[in-house]
Amino acid sequence: MPQTPELAESALPAQNLRLDSPVHHASTHADWWRRSVIYQVYPRSFRDTTGNGIGDLPGITRELPKIASLGVDALWLSPFFASPQRDAGYDVSDYCAVDPLFGTLGDFDDLVAEANRLGVKILVDIVPNHCSNEHLLFARALAEGPGSAAREMFVFRDGRGERGELPPNNWQSHFGGSAWTRVTEADGSPGQYYLHLFDSSQPDFNWDNPAVGDEFERILRFWLDRGAGGFRVDVAHALVKDPALPDWDGNPDGSPSPGFPFSDAPMFGRPGVHDVFRRWRGICDEYDGERVLCAEANVHPIEAMADWVRSDEMHQSFNFPFLHTGWDAPALKGIITRSLNAFDAVGAPSTWVLSNHDVARHATRFGTVAPATRPGDGLGPEDPQPDLELGLARARAATLFMLGLPGGAYLYQGEELGLGDHTELPHPLRQDPTYARTSGERLGRDGCRVPLPWSPGGPTLGFSDAGEAWIPQPATWQAMTRESQELDPDSTLWMYRNALGLRRARNLGLGDLSWLVDTGTPEVLGFANGGLLVIMNLGNAPFALPEGTVLQASSATAVDATGRLLSPDSTVWLLPA
Repeated sequence: MPQTPELAESALPAQNLRLDSPVHHASTHADWWRRSVIYQVYPRSFRDTTGNGIGDLPGITRELPKIASLGVDALWLSPFFASPQRDAGYDVSDYCAVDPLFGTLGDFDDLVAEANRLGVKILVDIVPNHCSNEHLLFARALAEGPGSAAREMFVFRDGRGERGELPPNNWQSHFGGSAWTRVTEADGSPGQYYLHLFDSSQPDFNWDNPAVGDEFERILRFWLDRGAGGFRVDVAHALVKDPALPDWDGNPDGSPSPGFPFSDAPMFGRPGVHDVFRRWRGICDEYDGERVLCAEANVHPIEAMADWVRSDEMHQSFNFPFLHTGWDAPALKGIITRSLNAFDAVGAPSTWVLSNHDVARHATRFGTVAPATRPGDGLGPEDPQPDLELGLARARAATLFMLGLPGGAYLYQGEELGLGDHTELPHPLRQDPTYARTSGERLGRDGCRVPLPWSPGGPTLGFSDAGEAWIPQPATWQAMTRESQELDPDSTLWMYRNALGLRRARNLGLGDLSWLVDTGTPEVLGFANGGLLVIMNLGNAPFALPEGTVLQASSATAVDATGRLLSPDSTVWLLPA
């Protein structure tokens, strides 16, 4: 196949570098979501304007110009609905109300208006697999009893055993323990069990019941009518369960294990889930402005994930295999190639993400050189601590590499400041239900959800007007505030802003990809996109670059004074001579 004209083999004589055949061709479609950069806001940790120690919608509106200045297309807001907050808002008690912790519906309208002024879309995080046990629908289900229409909105079953003393099956919760909780019926007798794939405060909806689909159509239209630009769909692969509810001895999250492939998991990826999202796509298509759906569909393998983004379903799906790939050049090349091939096959863009509210931030992951002392979601004070300098260098390099890829990119609030996790958070301060349900065997996700540092000084580094925060920040963040980095052209913030500007100017999100071959070392990974070379050095020795102009580097020391040597743990965007 023909080479990209700007990067024919003759343009790369110094190391005899050459380009392989294209893996991905430039998109002929200009839809914004095919090349989008979407910034995730975790509202409780973004900016507090009320002094209650919890971030709020007015705080997002206040700081939105700063985020828009990065060059993002949309904000995805983690849940701000009415909720008892047992799982940080993913336990919803009213999908059409704003929790008073975060503000009011009027505050949401103000945020949308400001976003429209800045040319940024607002994506709402919808949670369709489960709600709170304080939701009115679940209260009715408990009150009206077995066989009622209200109880059919959820997955209730009789127990096993002589007196129903055993759960209906052996499914385990993602957060630890059984996925079933027994209720006490209105007459005081031990009753049925309800399914909750997550916390016991989060009963699963019964998506085999058409009334559930009708209820969520009402919810979607409520937010679309208020100007939402679309939805990030939580646990999009879990809505429909095998009606037989067979036992499952594989991993609770469905991740493959010997003898238990994801395709056999009775609670994930069932065919009926696609009918749900076809209906949702039709609803979004009724509205102007290209309202979008993004699936949190943690399915395996990557080729199966493409089923969620066929032309009549979702627009995007998170790329978890990419997120979970370590600092490994061959592995990265492999998953990027597989991703592009899989999503190209259905005419959809791949997405790329390195951090979010459910995983350790990539500045921590890439700086962790020793294993944790326990399994889980992050590091604790008794674990070997990450190398912060190494982690930041690799995080910046990985980000610059990711932003050069064609497709959509997701950023998690604070990564543009180079933030890592709070790895020394005292255990008594943890709030993630995972920590409690596993009796501390798993630490949970609090470490990656810490409030943002806006300015130096003060007990919360500018997060709260009253100096309060729902969970403390690490001491190392004192030197990493947004205000400080605004003044430093070598900062992580400036690197993000510059890279995002170049990405947009050169239309890399809609671009092509051809891998570099014959770099001379397997630890160096490079590709061409839109006339640029993107090269990342994952090895321990400098790499000799071809002649050209460096347009962006991952740090001030990524390239030596001659402009010819790429340092270890660094990435460069190069315009060949």
